[in-house]
Amino acid sequence: MATYLLFQFALVIASLVALKAILLILYSLVVLIRFQPEVRACFERDPAARSTAEVILTYSGLQATVLYRLAHALHRWQVPIVPRWIMMGVRILTGIEIHPGATIGPGLFIDHGTGVVIGETAVLGRDVTLFQGVTLGGTGKQRGKRHPTIGDEVVIGAGAKVLGNITVGSHSMIGANAVVVRDVPEHSTVVGVPGRVTRTKDRHFHGINLDHTHLPDPLAERIEKLQHEIDSLEQHLKEHRTNPPQRDS
Repeated sequence: MATYLLFQFALVIASLVALKAILLILYSLVVLIRFQPEVRACFERDPAARSTAEVILTYSGLQATVLYRLAHALHRWQVPIVPRWIMMGVRILTGIEIHPGATIGPGLFIDHGTGVVIGETAVLGRDVTLFQGVTLGGTGKQRGKRHPTIGDEVVIGAGAKVLGNITVGSHSMIGANAVVVRDVPEHSTVVGVPGRVTRTKDRHFHGINLDHTHLPDPLAERIEKLQHEIDSLEQHLKEHRTNPPQRDS
């Protein structure tokens, strides 16, 4: 009897393992076929990506995007509760919170992902890159469009906050820990709190530039220029006091 029970228990365990393996294979095939832009983005924008299997099975940003697509479809079909329940599970497992009502284009890459929040009415274009701690949040209690619209190929650095119904133009970069509360033109760089815009329209990068820390700061540059002028004036006054001009007798 004991041997029979042990055999049945081992059979159940083997069946569960086989079922899990089948589900992983099916999941991998679906991701490879349906999410090619997202998988390609992982290799293009993360030097740590080494194999397709590693990306599909271990990248939390990719997994969150896959489940978001499912939840978003259910949300569009007006299925109650289930889309939010799916994304609640995603938040618990990955630390990434995406409202199923958000609109996200192909090629999204979420690096690490912990602390990323994407609100209900947020709109993201294609090939957007988000680093950890990014918030695309709303302001106030009004209904309707209250979250940001992000253009194509935008990079948003770690810890940055983009708040309200504003637009970040395509090919722009938001620096780490910046707080953006106003519209951003295309081909721009934003740094600081609140975010200050520096145009970089004449700069061209091969692919998507992911350096979101070494960015120009126009305010700091102006302060440095003013400080240089003050130092020059002080030196001039010092020389004037030391060697006053001789008056003609």
